[in-house]
Amino acid sequence: MMNKKKFSLLLVCMIALVTVLGACSTTTAPSASNGANGTDNASSQLDQIKQRGKLIVGVKYDTKLFGLKDPGTGNVEGFDVDMAHALAKSILGDASKVELKEVTSKTRIPMLNNGDVDMVIATMTITDERKKEVDFSDVYFQAGQSLLVKKGSPIKGIEDVTADTTILAAKGATSIKNIEAKVPGVKVLEYDNYQDAFNALKAGQGDALTTDDAILYGMAAQDPNYEVVGQPFTDEPYGIAVKKGQTALVEAINKGLTAMKADGSYNEMYKKWIGKEPESK
Repeated sequence: MMNKKKFSLLLVCMIALVTVLGACSTTTAPSASNGANGTDNASSQLDQIKQRGKLIVGVKYDTKLFGLKDPGTGNVEGFDVDMAHALAKSILGDASKVELKEVTSKTRIPMLNNGDVDMVIATMTITDERKKEVDFSDVYFQAGQSLLVKKGSPIKGIEDVTADTTILAAKGATSIKNIEAKVPGVKVLEYDNYQDAFNALKAGQGDALTTDDAILYGMAAQDPNYEVVGQPFTDEPYGIAVKKGQTALVEAINKGLTAMKADGSYNEMYKKWIGKEPESK
């Protein structure tokens, strides 16, 4: 009789344990809306921006015409900065609702994927390789890679670059792979940012600096002893980068770009910084 009582008690305890374990597994499983890794759905970044009431945008601080910090005032100015404010107006209804954070060619994707910024507007060329890591808006600026040299240099274009030429470039930029593909064996010295690379060129550490022509024109404007030479030898379409999967945010950006081009504000911004109207396609 005692054995039957013990068996019954054991059976009741086992049933209770199974019930408790089942309840725990139900409460700890990730929700379908968050996905297996607990991340938010595609519209969440845009929702967070609207709830926060401001855009956090990664821009360069060392690139004249696109994003350059004035050491005197501390203000960051340029085409990319104006684009950030225009998108704030489009998305939030107020162009002033922007917080800028400094990025470089090397740090912009890590900062975006770490959640330090909502988007990156930083002379970033759209490439298939980068599309594996981030999503892009439509093209917002069309550039092409070229060369910056000291006036009087024998280098007049890409055809004058040889394996004996020392080229200066910024880390993380597509221009490094492009020049190496154009001139196999060329020596490339990499720097953390464009200003460091330009300073190295002025110090005689290389023969030419390469990146997108729009950036090089900004450098030439800083020092008239240097000039952009030759024709662009690549196609560099700039895109605004966002974290992968943020479909609603990409759509909101593209909607803003379309409106800017339709109402003429894009052309005004382009002419303000580049000095001419954008070429019609």
